Amino acid sequence: MRVLLIGANGYLGRFVADRLLADPAVQLTALGRGDDADVRFDLAAGSPGALTRFLDAVHPQVVINCAGSTRGGARELTRHNTVAVATVCEGLRRSGCGARLVHLGCGAEYGPSQPGSSTAEDAVPRPGGPYGVSKLAATELVLGSGLDAVVLRVFSPAGPGTPAGSPLGRLAEALRRAMQSGDGELKLGGLGVQRDFVDVRDVARAVHAAALSAAQGVINIGSGRAVRLRDAAAVLARVAGYGGALHELDGPPAGMVRGLIGHQRTDSEHHAPAMPLHPYPDGCGSWQQADVRTARDRLGWRPRIGLEESLADIWMEAACRI
Repeated sequence: MRVLLIGANGYLGRFVADRLLADPAVQLTALGRGDDADVRFDLAAGSPGALTRFLDAVHPQVVINCAGSTRGGARELTRHNTVAVATVCEGLRRSGCGARLVHLGCGAEYGPSQPGSSTAEDAVPRPGGPYGVSKLAATELVLGSGLDAVVLRVFSPAGPGTPAGSPLGRLAEALRRAMQSGDGELKLGGLGVQRDFVDVRDVARAVHAAALSAAQGVINIGSGRAVRLRDAAAVLARVAGYGGALHELDGPPAGMVRGLIGHQRTDSEHHAPAMPLHPYPDGCGSWQQADVRTARDRLGWRPRIGLEESLADIWMEAACRI
């Protein structure tokens, strides 16, 4: 099976590439903006015609799009998450390769949901920020393209390679700094939100399954269980062997600079290092939990890796910086 993977050097794309390379039946070609891609192509700037010529030459049977951006302003997010997908869809429509498209969406497309509820694929999307809006627009482009296509809405990915700027990445960094400096108390803020964390390796398995399936439309990829961020912090502290106390803040301490982790203390301050309050970056409010029955029924997929293992792998990478 000839597979074209877009975004192979990204957080999710690296694990998807590893999964596909382990399948001897897959012939993989990577397309991206980086020097390590087999073919360099910027979807946000390149023309659909240029992409079509490449598709006709390579003639993939499956195109997997893991590319996108999670950070930046509305203009940048629109370019990399929406315009880029429009280029993919138009390039495939013009091409004679007839490839199937597997596109990675995200749970942020749904926006806030009712605490205690599980969000199914038929929920009306109401994204709460520019990131979710840009990803939802991309999903609508894929679904309206007329292509043989499936969109995997990935909820909150975790595990090795978790970006340092993500909430779990910031937690690990705060713990690392506390242990490095010998602080017996770690003050944390913004831990009340609950999210559905799914290991990035399980996401890669879902992508592989989707590439081999005939499923179309939208399919949620998550664990099916919301976890409070403060509980994730407690597990992370345990796997790290941190013996100090975790103290949750209602707000940042007086005099603390917003946006810094483990701020430098003056002689007049008596605070332990702190991770200040941040809005969770996906615009989904206080609660999000996926209904994953469709993934089970249509892909034969279930998550295998628990959150504790994901957090242990996040900590292993953070600990290497001590």
